[in-house]
Amino acid sequence: MEHLVDWSRAQFALTALYHWLFVPLTLGLSFIVAIMETIYVKTKDEEWKKITKFWMTLFGINFAIGLATGIIMEFEFGTNWSNYSWIVGDIFGAPLAIEGLMAFFMESTFAAVMFFGWDKISKKMHLLSTWLVAIGSNLSALWILLANGWMQHPIGMTFDPDTGRYEMNHFWNIVFNPNGSSKFLHTVGSGYVMGSLFVIGISAWFLIKKRDVLFAKRSIIVAATFGLITSIFLIIAGDDAAHQVALTQPTKLAAMEGVYQGKKDRGLVVIGLLNSNKKIGDNQKEFDWDIKIPGMLSLLAYHNTNAFVPGINDLVYGNLQENIESAQSKINKGKLAIAALREYKQAKKSGNTVEATTALAQFKKYDKDFGYGYLTNPKKVIPPVGLTFYSFHIMVLLGTWFLILFILALYYTMKNKIENKKWLLWAGLLSIPLGYLAGELGWITAEVGRQPWAVQGMLPVAKATSSISTNAVITTFWLFAILFTSLLIAELSIMFKQISLGPKGE
Repeated sequence: MEHLVDWSRAQFALTALYHWLFVPLTLGLSFIVAIMETIYVKTKDEEWKKITKFWMTLFGINFAIGLATGIIMEFEFGTNWSNYSWIVGDIFGAPLAIEGLMAFFMESTFAAVMFFGWDKISKKMHLLSTWLVAIGSNLSALWILLANGWMQHPIGMTFDPDTGRYEMNHFWNIVFNPNGSSKFLHTVGSGYVMGSLFVIGISAWFLIKKRDVLFAKRSIIVAATFGLITSIFLIIAGDDAAHQVALTQPTKLAAMEGVYQGKKDRGLVVIGLLNSNKKIGDNQKEFDWDIKIPGMLSLLAYHNTNAFVPGINDLVYGNLQENIESAQSKINKGKLAIAALREYKQAKKSGNTVEATTALAQFKKYDKDFGYGYLTNPKKVIPPVGLTFYSFHIMVLLGTWFLILFILALYYTMKNKIENKKWLLWAGLLSIPLGYLAGELGWITAEVGRQPWAVQGMLPVAKATSSISTNAVITTFWLFAILFTSLLIAELSIMFKQISLGPKGE
């Protein structure tokens, strides 16, 4: 069973990681293209039309191939995660259905108009189509990320003991879930930054080759401005996302920051090396070395420098002084809830109303910790610390570099000196893969940091899988790995060919 869970997780992670190679560029480039076409319509400058069509072509290549991985990922909820789909499908399925019926059809419909309608409709109607594709792409992300935000902080539902399923009872609670909205804003913000890095990097390549200089400079101005604004937006959204993690996922925050022993006025580790020998509950130091900002973690997490930030030891063993319940206590209550649910079903099946009523009351007393009852080791409530910590901190460092890059690129382009700054041009070009790396690290932080839960505190991953053979999952894992790698190679090949043609190529 353990191997089945591991391979199911690996297959979904593979699909998600490949999918996220395409999605952020779609989110960011769609708005950049819309801005460029707006400038064209306003100025009637044909050079802006060439610029728009060039980046629109690259957007189209990425958009088409990105669809394949996204569709496969949604199918995996039914193939590899059928228990998950059965238990919480009533809630999780609603945002995905809205995404498919509204946002996906909207962006797909107007994408056809955007790509093929240049000489068939008016300029303003074409511009409207371009903006609707951008809005539709981001609305699509909204509903998917609201579903993911619910997995991070489940609200708006009740458990039906007769069916064994969670059922939605407050749709708008799910829509306005603070965790979901902060996740959406932070995730699409990262997509906008990725789109900006892509445009700057490709434009830098043209300047290095001394080709299409006006096209490259204009593209950099739009992308650097958009990137600078969205980087600031990303910092604000990231601060809110971290605050929501602190409120609803303290184990993830502890892993993100390498905090084992909680304390008030907790400092923020800017950079550090974790002590690889550190174990839960021992007295060894947390870091071999680190650089901290005093009190900053308490301030960012709880908006109060005097706030207590719980550590891994507090969350596993409990802290009576800070009113933190131990993981073992929650596991014990969860097992009582499971036993009570079993007794309720047996009593109801045999027609014993009194026993059924008593058992149901017992279940409702402990149902908050129902999911913990499936865990056997209290230390398992803590996600992998090293992977979560380094993923988060490298992502933050890369985000800081991107902000600096946008400022420098905009400044030197406005001063008409960008083509002479070879180091900056190469930095811009090499920052494209760093943008993808930062996005992937963000998702590793979010998803690995949620372990061992498929739905935080409610449904463990081990109880969410399908009853299929491990060999079937292994086989499809390698088939998907080959397929996705082939798609990626195909995209890169087509992209490189189109880039080499430049803005004059069709």
